[in-house]
Amino acid sequence: MAAGGMMARVVVIGGGPAGLMAAETLASAGLEVTVAEKMPTMGRKLLMAGKSGLNLTKVEPQVEFDAAYGAMPPALRTALGAFGPDEVQRWARGLGQEVFTGSSGRVFPTVMKASPLLRAWLAKLEERGVSLRTRWRFAGWDGAAVLFDTPQGRQAMTPDATVLAMGGASWSRLGSDGAWAALLPEAVAPFQPANMGFEIDWSAHMRPHFGAAIKPVALIAGARRVRGEFVISARGLEGGGIYTVSAELRGGAGLALDLAPDLEGEAVERRLARPRGKASLSNHLRKTLGFDPARLALLQEFARPLPAAPGPLATLIKALPVPLGPPRPIDEAISTAGGLRFDALDGLMLRERPGVFAAGEMLDWEAPTGGYLLTACLATGHLAGREAAAWAVRRP
Repeated sequence: MAAGGMMARVVVIGGGPAGLMAAETLASAGLEVTVAEKMPTMGRKLLMAGKSGLNLTKVEPQVEFDAAYGAMPPALRTALGAFGPDEVQRWARGLGQEVFTGSSGRVFPTVMKASPLLRAWLAKLEERGVSLRTRWRFAGWDGAAVLFDTPQGRQAMTPDATVLAMGGASWSRLGSDGAWAALLPEAVAPFQPANMGFEIDWSAHMRPHFGAAIKPVALIAGARRVRGEFVISARGLEGGGIYTVSAELRGGAGLALDLAPDLEGEAVERRLARPRGKASLSNHLRKTLGFDPARLALLQEFARPLPAAPGPLATLIKALPVPLGPPRPIDEAISTAGGLRFDALDGLMLRERPGVFAAGEMLDWEAPTGGYLLTACLATGHLAGREAAAWAVRRP
């Protein structure tokens, strides 16, 4: 209840994971909640992410989990501390969605898809009285009033608190176009693509290998080395391993590949030094190191002519330089860096707009795929909901 005995009202702008989690948290606190989404349906990006298996979170040692977020702002650390991987799993089970943890520590719903979870989530919100409004496009403020352009014309609401959860600037066809940044220009860091592929101008001999997955491999970007995998595409390189080091690559670090990550350099050299008789160098690499055609093609693409001596060849195999072109366009990126700066916030409340809170990808944080993105969206939505509820109920 707000001061005066009236039920406090909160509007959540954005119907993605962060916004829906904020709405659930607010409704659990007994507030009257409206979710306004500009697209025809809720959770469109969540559904797209779940097409290949909805990776909810990641189970691993805390220090490794935290490291995925880089220099973590205090508010993000607070959010993840209160709603981390354990809480995400309990929440999913509370929606009737059993989960399992794969060998890599990634957590998925047993059914893998996002649609059953989203349906159960929306039903739960409606049962708790949350009003879900679609095709409501945020149009800014008029004093204390929050404005929306809707199929019924311009609508104004004067809530006790507002939660912004409008996403970043990638996947505009699903609603995340970053247009909201024009309404808060002084508080926004420029958007940049994150978790994106990089272009390479391939020679013709690479065409048969488009679509091939390279695994296992270690990727070296500046001082960072990660084990992962990637896909050779017609336009360049993409996939989880590339996404993990995309921030370093975007910042200008060079990329090198360790094509034999399970062997030390000396072991690679010893294998290469075995007599090969009349076998071609390619067949020698296949027999001694188990290289498949795509891995061989990468080596030949970036190191022609290949040195015959075992030592120099082993050095290339353990650190093959890859000259990258530019990153793929921001609208093709899985997520974005940039957005609302944390120094423009008090907790998750905008300093210049008391009673307005923010959550999700519209905040200026960055993390790789693998469960980290969704966990932080849910966690910041949960924290924004808590902070907005506390503000609304004590508002005079």
